[in-house]
Amino acid sequence: MLSGFDYLWIALAALVAGAINALAGGGTLITFPVLTAVGIPAVMANVTNTVALLPGYLGGTLAQWADLKVQAKRLWFILPASVVGGLLGGILLLNTGEKVFRQIVPFLILLASLLLAVQDPVRAFLLRRAAKHGGGQVSELWSSLPIGLAAIYGGYFGAGLSVIVLAALGLTLDESLTKLNALKQGVAFSVNLAAAVFFLFSGKVVWNVVLVMAVCALLGGWLGGRLAGKIKPARLRWLVVTIGVVVAGIYFWRG
Repeated sequence: MLSGFDYLWIALAALVAGAINALAGGGTLITFPVLTAVGIPAVMANVTNTVALLPGYLGGTLAQWADLKVQAKRLWFILPASVVGGLLGGILLLNTGEKVFRQIVPFLILLASLLLAVQDPVRAFLLRRAAKHGGGQVSELWSSLPIGLAAIYGGYFGAGLSVIVLAALGLTLDESLTKLNALKQGVAFSVNLAAAVFFLFSGKVVWNVVLVMAVCALLGGWLGGRLAGKIKPARLRWLVVTIGVVVAGIYFWRG
Protein backbone atom coordinates (compact mmCIF):
# COMPACT_ATOMS: atom_id res chain seq x y z
CA MET A 1 0.00 0.00 0.00
CA LEU A 2 1.50 3.32 -1.07
CA SER A 3 1.73 6.15 1.42
CA GLY A 4 1.09 9.83 0.85
CA PHE A 5 4.86 10.37 0.84
CA ASP A 6 5.21 7.75 -1.92
CA TYR A 7 2.65 9.58 -4.04
CA LEU A 8 4.56 12.81 -3.49
CA TRP A 9 7.75 11.24 -4.84
CA ILE A 10 5.85 9.77 -7.80
CA ALA A 11 4.25 13.14 -8.57
CA LEU A 12 7.59 14.95 -8.42
CA ALA A 13 9.24 12.32 -10.62
CA ALA A 14 6.47 12.59 -13.23
CA LEU A 15 6.67 16.38 -13.13
CA VAL A 16 10.42 16.30 -13.71
CA ALA A 17 10.09 13.59 -16.37
CA GLY A 18 7.49 15.62 -18.26
CA ALA A 19 9.80 18.64 -18.31
CA ILE A 20 12.82 16.53 -19.28
CA ASN A 21 10.92 14.88 -22.14
CA ALA A 22 9.92 18.32 -23.43
CA LEU A 23 13.50 19.61 -23.26
CA ALA A 24 15.83 16.71 -23.91
CA GLY A 25 14.15 13.28 -23.60
CA GLY A 26 14.80 10.42 -21.20
CA GLY A 27 12.05 10.99 -18.65
CA THR A 28 11.52 7.25 -18.18
CA LEU A 29 14.97 7.07 -16.58
CA ILE A 30 13.50 9.23 -13.80
CA THR A 31 10.03 7.76 -13.32
CA PHE A 32 10.73 4.03 -13.58
CA PRO A 33 13.35 3.89 -10.77
CA VAL A 34 11.08 5.95 -8.50
CA LEU A 35 8.17 3.56 -9.07
CA THR A 36 10.30 0.57 -8.14
CA ALA A 37 11.83 2.47 -5.19
CA VAL A 38 8.39 2.95 -3.59
CA GLY A 39 7.78 -0.77 -3.77
CA ILE A 40 5.96 -1.36 -7.07
CA PRO A 41 7.24 -4.58 -8.72
CA ALA A 42 9.43 -3.95 -11.78
CA VAL A 43 7.09 -5.35 -14.44
CA MET A 44 4.08 -3.58 -12.92
CA ALA A 45 6.11 -0.35 -12.65
CA ASN A 46 7.07 -0.57 -16.32
CA VAL A 47 3.48 -1.23 -17.40
CA THR A 48 2.16 1.62 -15.25
CA ASN A 49 4.84 3.97 -16.55
CA THR A 50 3.94 3.20 -20.18
CA VAL A 51 0.25 3.92 -19.64
CA ALA A 52 0.86 7.05 -17.54
CA LEU A 53 3.21 8.76 -20.00
CA LEU A 54 1.05 8.07 -23.07
CA PRO A 55 -0.62 11.55 -23.01
CA GLY A 56 2.82 13.12 -23.35
CA TYR A 57 3.46 11.22 -26.58
CA LEU A 58 0.05 12.31 -27.85
CA GLY A 59 0.92 15.92 -27.11
CA GLY A 60 4.21 15.63 -28.97
CA THR A 61 2.46 14.10 -31.98
CA LEU A 62 -0.21 16.80 -32.12
CA ALA A 63 2.46 19.49 -31.83
CA GLN A 64 4.05 18.22 -35.07
CA TRP A 65 0.83 17.25 -36.82
CA ALA A 66 1.40 19.64 -39.73
CA ASP A 67 4.67 17.91 -40.68
CA LEU A 68 3.14 14.49 -40.06
CA LYS A 69 -0.02 14.69 -42.14
CA VAL A 70 1.89 15.59 -45.33
CA GLN A 71 3.60 12.19 -45.05
CA ALA A 72 0.38 10.17 -45.02
CA LYS A 73 1.63 7.65 -47.60
CA ARG A 74 4.57 6.74 -45.42
CA LEU A 75 2.32 6.17 -42.44
CA TRP A 76 0.58 3.32 -44.27
CA PHE A 77 3.64 1.09 -43.85
CA ILE A 78 5.40 2.72 -40.87
CA LEU A 79 2.48 2.80 -38.41
CA PRO A 80 1.44 -0.88 -38.84
CA ALA A 81 5.04 -1.88 -38.09
CA SER A 82 4.94 0.39 -35.04
CA VAL A 83 1.68 -1.05 -33.72
CA VAL A 84 2.65 -4.69 -34.29
CA GLY A 85 6.06 -4.13 -32.73
CA GLY A 86 4.55 -2.35 -29.73
CA LEU A 87 2.14 -5.24 -29.16
CA LEU A 88 4.91 -7.83 -29.46
CA GLY A 89 7.03 -5.89 -26.99
CA GLY A 90 4.12 -5.72 -24.56
CA ILE A 91 3.45 -9.45 -24.89
CA LEU A 92 7.14 -10.17 -24.35
CA LEU A 93 7.17 -8.00 -21.22
CA LEU A 94 4.15 -9.69 -19.64
CA ASN A 95 5.70 -13.09 -20.34
CA THR A 96 8.96 -12.13 -18.66
CA GLY A 97 9.06 -13.19 -15.04
CA GLU A 98 9.55 -10.54 -12.36
CA LYS A 99 12.91 -11.95 -11.28
CA VAL A 100 14.24 -12.14 -14.84
CA PHE A 101 13.00 -8.65 -15.67
CA ARG A 102 14.71 -7.19 -12.59
CA GLN A 103 17.95 -8.81 -13.76
CA ILE A 104 17.52 -7.28 -17.22
CA VAL A 105 16.55 -3.80 -15.98
CA PRO A 106 20.07 -2.43 -15.32
CA PHE A 107 21.15 -3.43 -18.82
CA LEU A 108 18.05 -1.76 -20.29
CA ILE A 109 18.77 1.42 -18.31
CA LEU A 110 22.39 1.45 -19.48
CA LEU A 111 21.22 0.96 -23.07
CA ALA A 112 18.76 3.82 -22.71
CA SER A 113 21.46 6.03 -21.21
CA LEU A 114 23.78 5.22 -24.10
CA LEU A 115 21.07 6.01 -26.63
CA LEU A 116 20.41 9.33 -24.94
CA ALA A 117 24.13 10.10 -24.91
CA VAL A 118 24.47 9.60 -28.69
CA GLN A 119 21.36 11.60 -29.57
CA ASP A 120 23.29 14.69 -30.68
CA PRO A 121 25.76 12.76 -32.89
CA VAL A 122 22.83 10.92 -34.48
CA ARG A 123 21.06 14.20 -35.24
CA ALA A 124 24.27 15.71 -36.63
CA PHE A 125 24.74 12.70 -38.91
CA LEU A 126 21.18 12.90 -40.16
CA LEU A 127 21.57 16.63 -40.88
CA ARG A 128 24.73 15.99 -42.91
CA ARG A 129 23.01 13.17 -44.77
CA ALA A 130 19.98 15.32 -45.57
CA ALA A 131 22.20 18.13 -46.83
CA LYS A 132 24.09 15.70 -49.04
CA HIS A 133 21.10 13.92 -50.57
CA GLY A 134 18.62 16.81 -50.59
CA GLY A 135 15.44 14.78 -50.08
CA GLY A 136 13.74 12.15 -52.17
CA GLN A 137 12.25 8.72 -51.68
CA VAL A 138 14.81 5.91 -51.42
CA SER A 139 13.85 2.38 -50.30
CA GLU A 140 11.09 3.71 -48.09
CA LEU A 141 9.48 0.32 -47.54
CA TRP A 142 12.66 -0.84 -45.83
CA SER A 143 11.84 1.56 -42.99
CA SER A 144 9.18 -0.83 -41.69
CA LEU A 145 11.77 -3.47 -40.72
CA PRO A 146 14.00 -1.38 -38.39
CA ILE A 147 10.95 0.50 -37.11
CA GLY A 148 9.27 -2.80 -36.24
CA LEU A 149 12.36 -3.97 -34.33
CA ALA A 150 12.61 -0.63 -32.51
CA ALA A 151 8.91 -0.86 -31.68
CA ILE A 152 9.42 -4.23 -29.98
CA TYR A 153 12.00 -2.62 -27.73
CA GLY A 154 9.64 0.33 -27.17
CA GLY A 155 6.78 -1.90 -26.10
CA TYR A 156 9.10 -3.83 -23.80
CA PHE A 157 10.83 -0.93 -22.03
CA GLY A 158 10.71 2.27 -24.07
CA ALA A 159 13.45 4.53 -22.70
CA GLY A 160 15.54 5.83 -25.60
CA LEU A 161 13.02 4.67 -28.19
CA SER A 162 12.93 8.06 -29.93
CA VAL A 163 16.67 7.94 -30.68
CA ILE A 164 16.42 4.44 -32.19
CA VAL A 165 13.42 5.42 -34.31
CA LEU A 166 15.03 8.65 -35.52
CA ALA A 167 18.18 6.79 -36.55
CA ALA A 168 16.17 4.07 -38.32
CA LEU A 169 14.12 6.63 -40.23
CA GLY A 170 17.17 8.73 -41.12
CA LEU A 171 19.04 5.75 -42.52
CA THR A 172 16.17 4.56 -44.71
CA LEU A 173 14.49 7.82 -45.76
CA ASP A 174 16.00 10.84 -47.52
CA GLU A 175 14.06 13.59 -45.79
CA SER A 176 14.48 16.76 -43.73
CA LEU A 177 15.12 16.37 -40.03
CA THR A 178 11.89 18.28 -39.28
CA LYS A 179 9.76 15.71 -41.07
CA LEU A 180 11.77 12.83 -39.63
CA ASN A 181 11.11 14.23 -36.15
CA ALA A 182 7.39 14.33 -36.90
CA LEU A 183 7.47 10.69 -38.06
CA LYS A 184 9.44 9.79 -34.94
CA GLN A 185 6.72 11.29 -32.75
CA GLY A 186 4.02 9.42 -34.64
CA VAL A 187 5.90 6.15 -34.32
CA ALA A 188 6.61 6.63 -30.60
CA PHE A 189 2.96 7.43 -29.92
CA SER A 190 1.75 4.42 -31.93
CA VAL A 191 4.16 2.06 -30.17
CA ASN A 192 3.18 3.26 -26.71
CA LEU A 193 -0.54 3.37 -27.57
CA ALA A 194 -0.47 -0.25 -28.80
CA ALA A 195 1.43 -1.41 -25.71
CA ALA A 196 -0.75 0.66 -23.36
CA VAL A 197 -4.02 -0.68 -24.80
CA PHE A 198 -2.69 -4.21 -24.43
CA PHE A 199 -1.63 -3.48 -20.84
CA LEU A 200 -5.12 -2.25 -19.94
CA PHE A 201 -6.25 -5.85 -19.72
CA SER A 202 -3.16 -7.18 -17.96
CA GLY A 203 -4.20 -6.43 -14.39
CA LYS A 204 -0.78 -4.85 -13.80
CA VAL A 205 -1.72 -1.18 -14.16
CA VAL A 206 -1.69 0.78 -10.88
CA TRP A 207 -4.46 3.19 -11.84
CA ASN A 208 -4.17 5.66 -8.98
CA VAL A 209 -0.47 6.05 -9.81
CA VAL A 210 -1.32 6.48 -13.50
CA LEU A 211 -3.68 9.34 -12.67
CA VAL A 212 -1.09 11.16 -10.56
CA MET A 213 1.67 10.64 -13.11
CA ALA A 214 -0.40 11.64 -16.14
CA VAL A 215 -1.47 14.95 -14.61
CA CYS A 216 2.00 15.79 -13.32
CA ALA A 217 3.73 14.74 -16.57
CA LEU A 218 1.43 17.01 -18.57
CA LEU A 219 2.18 19.87 -16.19
CA GLY A 220 5.88 19.08 -16.43
CA GLY A 221 5.68 19.13 -20.21
CA TRP A 222 4.11 22.59 -20.07
CA LEU A 223 6.83 23.80 -17.69
CA GLY A 224 9.49 22.29 -19.94
CA GLY A 225 8.07 24.20 -22.88
CA ARG A 226 8.20 27.40 -20.86
CA LEU A 227 11.83 26.73 -19.95
CA ALA A 228 12.86 26.00 -23.54
CA GLY A 229 15.62 28.38 -24.50
CA LYS A 230 16.58 29.01 -20.88
CA ILE A 231 18.10 25.57 -20.23
CA LYS A 232 20.55 23.97 -22.64
CA PRO A 233 19.09 20.56 -23.63
CA ALA A 234 22.56 19.06 -24.01
CA ARG A 235 23.46 19.75 -20.37
CA LEU A 236 20.14 18.40 -19.16
CA ARG A 237 20.56 15.33 -21.34
CA TRP A 238 23.95 14.55 -19.84
CA LEU A 239 22.50 14.99 -16.36
CA VAL A 240 19.83 12.39 -17.20
CA VAL A 241 22.49 10.09 -18.69
CA THR A 242 24.52 10.38 -15.47
CA ILE A 243 21.44 9.61 -13.37
CA GLY A 244 20.70 6.61 -15.58
CA VAL A 245 24.21 5.20 -15.14
CA VAL A 246 24.06 5.70 -11.36
CA VAL A 247 20.62 4.06 -11.17
CA ALA A 248 21.85 1.11 -13.25
CA GLY A 249 24.79 0.77 -10.87
CA ILE A 250 22.41 0.66 -7.91
CA TYR A 251 20.34 -2.07 -9.58
CA PHE A 252 23.52 -4.07 -10.27
CA TRP A 253 24.62 -3.62 -6.65
CA ARG A 254 21.29 -4.77 -5.27
CA GLY A 255 21.35 -7.77 -7.56
